[in-house]
Formats: sequence, structure tokens, C-alpha cells
Amino acid sequence: MKKIDRREFLKRGGAAAAAVSGMGLLTSCNNNKGVAESDNGPKGEMTYRTNQGSGDKVSILGYGCMRWPMIKDENGKDIVDQEAVNRLVDYAIANGVNFFDSAPVYLQGQSEKATGIALSRYPRENYFISTKLSNHRGEYTKEEGIQMYRNSLKAFQTDYLDYYLLHSIKNLDVFNKRFKNNGLIDFLVEERKAGRIRNLGFSFHGSKEGFDELLALHETYHWDFVLIQLNYLDWNHAGSRNTNASYLQAELDKRGIPSLVMEPLLGGRLANVPDHIAERLKTRNPQGSIASWAFRFAGSQPGVLSVLSGMTYMEHLQDNIKTFSPLQSLTEDEFDFLEKTADLLSSYPTVPCNDCKYCMPCPYGLDIPAILLHYNKCVNEGMITSGKEDSNYAKARRAYLISYDRAVPDLRQADRCIGCRKCIKHCPQHINIPQEIHRISEYIENLRRNK
Repeated sequence: MKKIDRREFLKRGGAAAAAVSGMGLLTSCNNNKGVAESDNGPKGEMTYRTNQGSGDKVSILGYGCMRWPMIKDENGKDIVDQEAVNRLVDYAIANGVNFFDSAPVYLQGQSEKATGIALSRYPRENYFISTKLSNHRGEYTKEEGIQMYRNSLKAFQTDYLDYYLLHSIKNLDVFNKRFKNNGLIDFLVEERKAGRIRNLGFSFHGSKEGFDELLALHETYHWDFVLIQLNYLDWNHAGSRNTNASYLQAELDKRGIPSLVMEPLLGGRLANVPDHIAERLKTRNPQGSIASWAFRFAGSQPGVLSVLSGMTYMEHLQDNIKTFSPLQSLTEDEFDFLEKTADLLSSYPTVPCNDCKYCMPCPYGLDIPAILLHYNKCVNEGMITSGKEDSNYAKARRAYLISYDRAVPDLRQADRCIGCRKCIKHCPQHINIPQEIHRISEYIENLRRNK
């Protein structure tokens, strides 16, 4: 897999910007026109990118609706806090955010409806809806897929969808099983022709070979956009789990296909970095947040239409709006700085969990993301010990066990895993979840036995 160094990165960005004058950038023989030059506007106003294929002027910051705030209902069930969602959407729209991305499976089926309620209070032409055909767990029938699509229209209280994705397609075999063999892709193409789907694409987690197979279908289906995982760690350090984002973005650029970005923070891991990495980032830019480095990196790609962020709290939304109002693209020196930062981060033994919760619910009640994220937090804070001989053993042991019991209820902890492996096939990061859970469970048991 070929690496793209910082000079090539900036060379592409400069060439793309120059190509905008008069004709839109990244044209191709497939009549894709890619993404037009940023419209930064005055200081303090949102940066926009224009989808040259549809003319959509899209905020570079997109709202990922996978992590809306939750509360308990009268029966103790987790439900979306609709009032909080409304407040977040109001603030986002007031500050220039106009792109909202959801899926039928987000928040155990609650995201689309909650997002639709919040957005429906505004004129339909004021925002873009992005959602997905998430037929991961059914029988892959055409009828099931069409019903899911129509349910999305109903949940969003609309008669058309701006950006519609085949959800989490990793190779041609998956595409054929879920969309081609049952005729679903033909139905969706017809819906696009009818205008009920304005842009049709797919989201991707997988190997280079799988990505190449799916892009080869561009001649047949004309992908209007693709959602990829892109951040400064995965740019050249995706490893065997996924494909380097540098490769994904370069292949889309060749074809003039706009990209949407997911996981710019890797589920928060690039906002909650080890202490010495945080100090490194803050020293370089004392005024900016740790997260702003990752968002600026993703937004600096000229072929990116919008960077999606799942903002649960108002302070996260406010900080991200500040970062993109307007976007200050990375300099060559800053890109080099983040490459070196990624080299440092890649050596840390964290579990690559992005807290997407696709592995949930666990049939045995485990809170899988909470277990993995708590472990990562302790790694970043230097609270993982290799044994009683460590000088900080007592402090690390106490810190881990106390915070673990607070973070993960007793009946949802790692020792309840029986290794059924049902979670593995749903993980977009391709984590061997039972293996990691058992490793963490053994570590915790040794701490409790004071070994």
C-alpha cells in the first residue's frame, strides 16, 4: 500500500484548489465533479464545500447522529433526550451546520426519529439528510430493505433523502449478498432517478482489495460519494484492521468522487490522548483543543465534502464549530507534526474501539464499549501495570479497580463473556472482541487477587 507523504498531500491540495477556478475540481471521465473550493466566508462563520455533482453547499462540519444524549424513561429504559437533541440541533443550525447523518441502527433504532423531530421544525431546504440502508442482520431480502428505506423517510418526515448510503460495505461479496443478488441496488438506482434519493453512495470499512472492488462498480452505479474513516492516525497507520485513509482518499480523488469522513476522532481516542501527547499538541497550539488538530487534518483534504462528528455535549459542538468557522487548513509543517504524532500514538497498546456500539446489545449483557474504553483510558493515563514489581503498582491497581466498578456495572463486566463471538462480525474495526475482553478480564482478576 503506497504511502502519501506530506508534500504529495499538500501538492494535491494546491492543485485541486487551482483547478477550481472556472470549472470545479477533480473532474473525471465518469462526469463526477468532486468538491469545489472551500467557501470560508468572514472570520467566525462556517466553512462550506460545494458538491459539484449536485450543487449542494455543505457545511464542512457535519453532525453525526450516533451519539445523541440519552436519559432513562419511567421504566428505566434508555431513550433519547429529545429536548437536549433539539437544543443541539438549534445551536448547530444557528451556527451554520446543515448536514446531519444518521442510520436505522444508531441508538438501537432511536436516532432517525429523534433527528427527524428536531430537523422538521425547520424548512426542509435548510438542511441535508444523510442516512443508511443498514440491512446487516436480516435475511437480506429486497422487501426488508425497501421497508427500511421507507421507514427512514417516515422517521425524517420527508419525501426525499439527500445522501443515502449502503451501510458498511467491505467488499464485493458483501455488496452482492446485501444489495445486488436481491435487486435492492436496482431499486435504489431507480429511486435516485425519481429524485427521492439525491445522492447514492456507500460507507466503507475493509481491505484495499475490497475498496478496489467496490470502486470498480462506479462505472455501473455511479457512486455520488463515499463515507470513509479518515484521521491523522489512520492516514498511514491503519494497520491490518482497515485500509490507510491516504489510499482511500487518493482513489476517490482520482475518480472525482466526494468523500464524507467518519471517525475523525476515532471514537474520541484522538481527543483523549496520552498525557505527554496532549502536552505536545497543546504546546504547539495553546489556544486550540486537542480535538481541533484531528478536525483540521480531516478538513484539510480538498476532496472531503463534510467531516462527521458525533457531538453529545454542547461544549463539543461549540468547540468543533469554532474549529471550522472558518477552517484553517494545515500547513506543510503542521502536517509533518501530526505525522510524527501519529507515529507516537501508534505505539500505544490501546484497543481500537471507536464506541460505535455496533457490537451491542451483547446477548450476555456485557457493556463491551465501556469495558474497552475504560481500559484505553487507563493506558493513556499510565495506569496499566505489568506486575507488583512496578513502582506505581499500588496506585495503578487502586485507580483501575475503583474506576472500573464505576464505569461498568457489576453484571456487565468482562468476566461474564463466554466467547460466543457474535460481536465480532458486527465490529467495523475488525477487533477480536472476545480475545480482548478475556485479556482485560484476566488483567482485572490479577489486580483483584493482588498478583
